[in-house]
Amino acid sequence: MKFIKILFLLAFISTFGQSTVNDQLAVYNFPKIKSSITMPVTIPLSEIGNMVNSSVKELIYQDDSYTDNNNDQFKVKVWKTRPIRLVGGTNQNLLIEVPLKIWAEKGVGTLGVYSYQDTTFETVMYFNSALSFKNNWTITTLTQPMGFKWVTKPVLDYGKIKIPITSMVEKSLKEQQEKFCKTIDQQMAAQLNFQQYAVLAWNAFSQPFHISEEYNTWLKITPANVNITPLKFYGNQIDTSIGIDVYSETFTGRKPEASQPIKIAPNFNFIPILADKFLLQTTANIPFTEATQIAKNMFLNKEYDMRGSKVKVTDIKVYGVENKIMIEAETEGYVKGRSFISGIPVYDETKKKIVLSDTKFNLKTSNILQKTATLLFKGKIVKMIEEEYGIPTQDLENTSKKSIEEAFNKEYYKGLKMNGRVFNLKPTQILLNESGITAVIDTNATLKLVVNGF
Repeated sequence: MKFIKILFLLAFISTFGQSTVNDQLAVYNFPKIKSSITMPVTIPLSEIGNMVNSSVKELIYQDDSYTDNNNDQFKVKVWKTRPIRLVGGTNQNLLIEVPLKIWAEKGVGTLGVYSYQDTTFETVMYFNSALSFKNNWTITTLTQPMGFKWVTKPVLDYGKIKIPITSMVEKSLKEQQEKFCKTIDQQMAAQLNFQQYAVLAWNAFSQPFHISEEYNTWLKITPANVNITPLKFYGNQIDTSIGIDVYSETFTGRKPEASQPIKIAPNFNFIPILADKFLLQTTANIPFTEATQIAKNMFLNKEYDMRGSKVKVTDIKVYGVENKIMIEAETEGYVKGRSFISGIPVYDETKKKIVLSDTKFNLKTSNILQKTATLLFKGKIVKMIEEEYGIPTQDLENTSKKSIEEAFNKEYYKGLKMNGRVFNLKPTQILLNESGITAVIDTNATLKLVVNGF
């Protein structure tokens, strides 16, 4: 039963890993992103069988009176001989088989003088139970008898006289089978009410998750809708898929407030097909110190030909000015001075780099004669910057992918393992602040929950 309860808790379990926003960079206000998570769920009929068997005692029925039922001089006890077995039908129904051992004692005589003889025999009862999964998280069943068969027939042995009591026992068995249908339905309704578990799960997972201590990043999940595909019945299991429409929000710095707790889980929707893609945004960050080091590795102390002379880069640094990246380079030789090359940072998917577009150039020099070379120098250095300088994002993308997939492939609770894969990830926005560059990365993934070990 624990297994079945947990399965329906899954409709509210959704935990996502996102990569990080540097605590020292300006906080980026992430938008709410609507996503879908698909969870294929398999309910083994053996688990439902365990629930039924645990709710039905070994001694099913007992009649200890000779004088009831119009002084029938008959006693009977009925037990299960082995566990009740369930098999999936073809019309959202379960076929239930109940093996029974029956002890009966019958009195034969007149005028109040009876001779008693007992016998033990076995039979198998059959039931058909139609399941209905209500969108308020309850399951109802309508169980009907489908007769029974004798394994051994009841006969009272008085030595020379053998009295078959099949008809007498059959009447009692049919009455008990009708009552047993109600017992099955009552037990199913009591045990398969998942409303309280759905509320517990919803409220537990409305708490923000601390997904990165290094960058103090929090993820807040807000479920919006729950969708379920129709139940599919097989011989040994019931299959369905649970889809959750959620909004994910990323926060940096202080822990965000949790969503208000609920007292009643909202009804879910039945839909034929579920979406199976999960969308989220992550960030990767490049401090300007790192961007400067990349520029130094590329250009510092390098010499470039200019009209038969040389221009040497003696210092270089990168920083932000409003929404632009500024590269400030000190040069000597043919052009001595300080050059400023600014540009809007964009992501080049082919190069896997953050590069500059719409570049502007300005040269500050104390040598008025060198200003005649400005246009020539401008064309060369701007082209060089545009073609050569770029902040590689391949490692950032790989790190983000690894971080997300690690978060997507965890056992957050015993027996509940998340399984996910990132299949597309790329920066879509480049943001600047005083300390560095933030690349906002759009991620497409699949996310499932796998249940095992219950």
